[in-house]
Amino acid sequence: MESVYKIVEIIGTSETSWEDAAKNAVETAAQTLDDLRVAEVVEQDLKIEEDKVVAYRTKVRVSFKYHGE
Repeated sequence: MESVYKIVEIIGTSETSWEDAAKNAVETAAQTLDDLRVAEVVEQDLKIEEDKVVAYRTKVRVSFKYHGE
């Protein structure tokens, strides 16, 4: 049987790294989305306060098996 997948963009944050930010995004999405398949990092940026990096942000496209609405 053929499958269909849906893609959503999410943003994760971390105080330590972009990798942790991506992991946080995927693990949080997995709590409400079923059957995650692939995560693609599409953008990374930093939050800066008082000339210091205070957070890493990673935008991720996540695909999951589509079961209809």
